[in-house]
Amino acid sequence: MNCPACGYAESKVIDSRTSDSQDAIRRRRECLQCCTRFTTYERIEERPLLVTKRDGSAEPFDFNKLRRGIMTAVVKRPIGAGAIDALITDIITNLQNSMKYEVSSAVLGDMVLRRLKELDGVAYIRFASVYKDFQNLDEFTRELGEL
Repeated sequence: MNCPACGYAESKVIDSRTSDSQDAIRRRRECLQCCTRFTTYERIEERPLLVTKRDGSAEPFDFNKLRRGIMTAVVKRPIGAGAIDALITDIITNLQNSMKYEVSSAVLGDMVLRRLKELDGVAYIRFASVYKDFQNLDEFTRELGEL
């Protein structure tokens, strides 16, 4: 770490603690040449989650986009916003824990469907009708039968 005052490359750590937000380690350092003290933060390098769409293109995962889709499925259902945020956070955590940084929209949709099925059957069917793109009543009835 170069000193911000003189540019010298070596410093010593004087104090180290977790940051107030608990997402980094805050280190107080002292330059070994000019004795200037400065603070650095050490954070985990996060790789962004990419979603591969049906056409082969990839885009960064958008929490709000997924939330809007799920909110549409749960309109007028007894499901709070906190439950939806927890559902999405659970999906993201599972993907990060499995070290997957790229996921197809089909896999992501299936993950949402599994969780919605446990949460609310009506919301599940609503989401499935759009996600699975039912073309006729038989497909819709078959999905209802599996519930």
